[in-house]
Amino acid sequence: MTALILINPHAAGGRARQLVSPVQSWCRERLAYKEQPQIAVPESIDKALEVLAQLPPQTRVVIVGGDGTLNQMLPGLMRGAHSVGLVPYGSGNDCARAWGLNRMSWQQALAYALEGHLSAIDMGRVVLDQSTSFYFHSSLAVGFDASVGNRALAGPKSLRGLPRYLLATLRELVHLNNWSLKIEINGEPVFEGQSLLASSLNTSTYGGGMPAVPHAKIDDGQLNLLIGGTFNRLQTLLMLPRLLIGKHLGHPRIQCHAFSNATLHCATLVPVAADGETLGFANRIDVECIPKSLQVVKR
Repeated sequence: MTALILINPHAAGGRARQLVSPVQSWCRERLAYKEQPQIAVPESIDKALEVLAQLPPQTRVVIVGGDGTLNQMLPGLMRGAHSVGLVPYGSGNDCARAWGLNRMSWQQALAYALEGHLSAIDMGRVVLDQSTSFYFHSSLAVGFDASVGNRALAGPKSLRGLPRYLLATLRELVHLNNWSLKIEINGEPVFEGQSLLASSLNTSTYGGGMPAVPHAKIDDGQLNLLIGGTFNRLQTLLMLPRLLIGKHLGHPRIQCHAFSNATLHCATLVPVAADGETLGFANRIDVECIPKSLQVVKR
């Protein structure tokens, strides 16, 4: 097998299902004289992971979907040491931005995913309450950002990208909360007190294009922890325009730290989300960077 094209029919509010027939036709016409890639359209995460488990090691897997689709496939991709191409077709597509694919048509992205050169990028891994572990490729949100992400998942399907997250942010302001956090980076304490959020970024943007850590790189061997101190509703609302243009890092209640390992303790359960997908709640969150651990097709 030269490659597997894995289409998530539920991506982009179900619109990705409409690509199945066009992708099949494209492959027959464009790759008429080459070995045809397998095309899979699994209806559930479990079915998709079963497909990945049956592949030969180090197969090139082209994922048609968004950040959440890629996140959910990471256990199978990492276990099989598969390489990854991406056809961006999601709600946020922050991974596509970091990989330089966000301005491509699906046809351009598919050709590039099948034929482009591979590069190694960093990954993140999180362990909740010293028991359950997850991978993430773009962001790990803790606190306000995780709550916003949960609202975005339940938001109107007609909205995509940044507008979807902005609406979710405004709705979350009504229920604004700060959490008591104690944070250590590489074994050293860096923060203790009430916090609006503490998000670990591998990509420079999250939430559908918000430049949370403009200087972040996906292949520098480290993650970036964005910490927000105590914010009320008005202060949070005033911070939003600065976040949208990447000017929030100079704020006195905002910190940003590069790290390899970080541990967050919370006196109460705090919401956690990875790449826009909810992970639930936890009291202890251990985060680490896994350098150059995934082979991907990026520009």
